[in-house]
Amino acid sequence: MYAEKFTVGNATYRYFPLKALEREGYDIARLPYSIRVLLENVMRNLDGRDITREHLERLARWNPKSPEGEVAIKISRVVMQDYTGVPAIVDLATMRDIAAKMGKDPSIINPQVPVDLIIDHSVQIDHWGSREALRLNLELEIQRNRERYRFLKWAQQAFKNLRVFPPGTGIIHQVNLEYLAKIVMTDGDLAFFETLVGMDSHTTMINGLGVVGWGVGGVEAEAAMLGEPITIKVPRVVGVHLYGDPKPGVTATDIVLAVTEFLRKVNVVDAFVEFFGEGVRKLSVPDRATIANMAPEYGSTTGLFPVDENTLSYLRATGRPEELIALVRKYYELQGVFGGVEGAEYSQVVEFDLSAVERNVAGPTLPWQRRTLAEAPSSFIAFLQERKKRSNRKAVVIEIGGKRVEFGDGDVVIAAITSCTNTSNPYLLVAAGLLAKRAVELGIRPPPYVKTSFAPGSRAVAEILERSGLQKYLDELGFHVAAFGCTTCIGNSGPLPEPVAKAIKEHDILAAAVLSGNRNFEARVHPDVRAAYLASPPLVVAYALAGTVLKNLETEPLAYANGGRPVYLRDIWPTPDEVRRVVEEWVDPKVYVEKYSKVGELVPEWQALEAPTGLLYKWRPDDTYIQPSPLFEGEVKIGDITGARPLLILGDSITTDHISPAGNITPDNPAGQYLMSLGVKPADFNTFGARRGNWQVMVRGTFSSKGYRNKIGNLDGGLTIKFPEGKVMSVYDAAEAYKREGTPVIIVAGKNYGAGSSRDWAAKGPKLLGVRAVIAESFERIHRSNLTMVGIIPIQLPPGITVDGLRLDGSETIDIVGLSDGIAPGKEITLRIHRRDGGVEEIKARLAIYTWAEVEYIKHGGILPYVLKRLLQK
Repeated sequence: MYAEKFTVGNATYRYFPLKALEREGYDIARLPYSIRVLLENVMRNLDGRDITREHLERLARWNPKSPEGEVAIKISRVVMQDYTGVPAIVDLATMRDIAAKMGKDPSIINPQVPVDLIIDHSVQIDHWGSREALRLNLELEIQRNRERYRFLKWAQQAFKNLRVFPPGTGIIHQVNLEYLAKIVMTDGDLAFFETLVGMDSHTTMINGLGVVGWGVGGVEAEAAMLGEPITIKVPRVVGVHLYGDPKPGVTATDIVLAVTEFLRKVNVVDAFVEFFGEGVRKLSVPDRATIANMAPEYGSTTGLFPVDENTLSYLRATGRPEELIALVRKYYELQGVFGGVEGAEYSQVVEFDLSAVERNVAGPTLPWQRRTLAEAPSSFIAFLQERKKRSNRKAVVIEIGGKRVEFGDGDVVIAAITSCTNTSNPYLLVAAGLLAKRAVELGIRPPPYVKTSFAPGSRAVAEILERSGLQKYLDELGFHVAAFGCTTCIGNSGPLPEPVAKAIKEHDILAAAVLSGNRNFEARVHPDVRAAYLASPPLVVAYALAGTVLKNLETEPLAYANGGRPVYLRDIWPTPDEVRRVVEEWVDPKVYVEKYSKVGELVPEWQALEAPTGLLYKWRPDDTYIQPSPLFEGEVKIGDITGARPLLILGDSITTDHISPAGNITPDNPAGQYLMSLGVKPADFNTFGARRGNWQVMVRGTFSSKGYRNKIGNLDGGLTIKFPEGKVMSVYDAAEAYKREGTPVIIVAGKNYGAGSSRDWAAKGPKLLGVRAVIAESFERIHRSNLTMVGIIPIQLPPGITVDGLRLDGSETIDIVGLSDGIAPGKEITLRIHRRDGGVEEIKARLAIYTWAEVEYIKHGGILPYVLKRLLQK
C-alpha cells in the first residue's frame, strides 16, 4: 500500500516512506525519531489482525502531552545472553515436545526472526592477577557449565535463525554494538529500520548507535522470536537537550552517572528518552553507548541518540562494509531522520549541560547515588554508621602476599574494570591504560588486599590495548585480562583472598568494591562486600592504587612513590589529547573484522564439546542443569481469589536480585539441599545463573536472597511465617505447604517492586511458587510486564495507600474481588482484608494491566501457552 523504491549503489530496495503519510494529512514532521521508527514498523506490518489501522493512527497522531492507547510492533531481531537465553531455549524445546506429542511437526516451533545468543554471563573471576587468569577461568567455566553448553550447542543446530556465540567472545551488548547491529535491515529487497529487544536490561546500549531497542523479560522475547507482535503503551517521549563541552578529564562514565542522577529526578520512568542538540555531536558513538547503556538506571525504556556522521564513522571504524554504510545514509536521508529530527515535539524537554559535569562515582549501594570524588569518603562513613553503627574506622593487621598490612573499613577489596557499560569504549580503556603506565613509571602499586581484574566486553578493544603497548602496564598493576564476559557487575566476582575474607567475617569489616559497571546494589558484587562504587575505568585503577574509598582523590595522595614522594591523581591522569592520539593511532577496522571473523575459532574447548543432534532435545532425568519447563502445565481459571495468604510482605525497591535466584548456591538454601539430595557436592553447586535451565533449582531459590527484609515477623530474606500455625520456615517450604492445602498465595510490596535487571525468573519463580497476584504501591516497567506474561496479576494500590498503612502482619487472609466478571486494563477491583480478630476492611485498587494483549496472556496462564496455542492452531 505504501511501499516505494530507491537505489543505492547497484542495489534497488523497497521501503515504506514516512512521507507517504503526509499525503494523507498526517503531520509527520513534528514526530520524534523514536515515534517515527515505531510508525514505519506499523506501516510495514499492517495486517488488520495483530497490527491495525488504529495502531497506525495512534502513532501518526501522537499526542506528546497525553499519549494514549497501545500499539503493536514486530521486532526485527532478538539478542540474549546465556543466563536468560538458556531458560528461553528450554521453553522452546519443551514446546517442540508438546507439538510432537500432539502429532504436529515440531519444527513449527522455530524462531521467526534472527536470534543471537551470546554466552557471556557464566564466567567468574576465580583466577586473577596473572597472564594465566583468562585461560584458567575459561577452562573452569566450560567445566562447570558443560551440561548447559551441550544444550546450547544442540539448539544451535536444531533451530533455524539461531546463532550462538561461544564463551570468551565478549559481552552481549558490545558484540551487538560492534558486530551485530545493522541500523538498516534488509529482507530480500525490503529495507527497514532495525529494531530489537534483548533479554537483558542494558540492551539499550544499542541506542547509542541510533537503533531503537530495549530490554524485555525472557518470556516476552520468546514471543517476539516466534513472530508475535510486542504490544506496548504509546510512549511518552522526553527530549534531553545536550549542550556545552565536557571538561578535560571528564569521561563518558562521569557524564552517564550525572545524567542518571539528573533524569531520575526528572522522572522518565516508562518514557522513551531521546538525546538531541549540539552536545550530541561532541560525543563519539562509544561515549553515546555508555550513556544509553544505563537507561534502566535512569528508568526509561530507551536512551536514544540520532544516526549521524559520527554513527557512520563508527560503522567504518568497526569494519562494517561500505555497502551497508551507504545504505544507512541513503535510507535515513529518505526517511528525513539523518542527523536527528529538527523541530520535533516532545512530551517534555529538559536541558543538560555537559560542561557542568565533574569527575564522580556512584554509591555505595545504588547507581544513582552520584558523588563527587570529594563526597565519596563521607558517603561511605554515613553507610558505615547506618550498617555498623560506628563512624570511626575499624582496622586490623593481616598477612597477605608475604606482607603484613593494615586492613579495615572502607578499604577496596575488589577493583574491577568490568561490565558492558564501559569496556567496549576504547577512550575509557585507553585512559585507564595511560594512567596505569604513569603509575608503573612512578613505582606505585595497589595494596595486596585489593583483588584487581579486567574483563573486557570486546576482544577487539582488548587487542587495541595490547597493540598499543598499554596492556603491559595494566598487567603490572594486576589488571590482567581475566575474562571476556560479564563478571563482577553481576556478582561473578569470584572469591576474595582468604586472609581478606577471614578478616571481613571475623572482625566485622565493612569493605568496599570499585567497579566500572552499571549495578552496585548492596551485596550484589560479592556477598561479603556491602559497599560498591561505580566509576570510570581510569578511576577504578586510581582507587585500586589508593586502596580505600576514604580518600578524597582530588586532594589527597593516592600513594607514595619511592622515596616517600606523594603521588596525586592529577599527576597520573591523562589528557584528552593523549587519549585521542592513542585511539586514532590504534583503533583499526581490521582488528574488528579479524576478531569477529574468527568467533568460532577463539575457544577450542567449545569446538571440542560434544552435543546431541536432532529436532527434539534428549532430556536426561539426571541432568541437574537442564530440565523441561513446567510453565505449560495445568488449567487456568480466572475468577475472584478468596482466602489468599500473603507469602511475603515487602518494602520499597525490592529488586529482581532479591526475587530471582542469583549468585552462589549454598548448602543451607532449599536449592542446595535439593542438589545434595541428588548427589551433587557443594563444591559443584555452581551459581543460580548457571542453573537457570533447571526450574527445580530456581523455584527453590526464589526469594532466598538475604538482601531484603520480610515484614512478616521482620525476618531476614528467604524466611517467612506459615499461617495459621505461625511457624517460621523458608519461603519455598511455606509455598509448598500452602499448595498442599489449596491455599492461594499473594505478595504485597511497596514502591518500585521489581526494580533492576530484566530477569524472567523473577516472574517465573513466583509463578511456580503458586503466587496468584502481586499487590504493590508501584511496579518497575519490565517486571510488571513479565508478571502478566507468566499469568500473575499485578495490582496497584491507590495513591496514599501504603504497605505499612495496610497494617498487615501476615496472619490475614485477603480476597481479590472483581475478577469473576472479567479482567480489563486498569479495571478497579476490591481487596477485602480479613483480620485475625474478625475485622474486615475493603480497599479499592486497580489492575496494573496495561493492554488487552496482557489480558489474553493472563487468561491463558501466560504468554507461552498463548503463543503455543496459536502456533498449533495454524
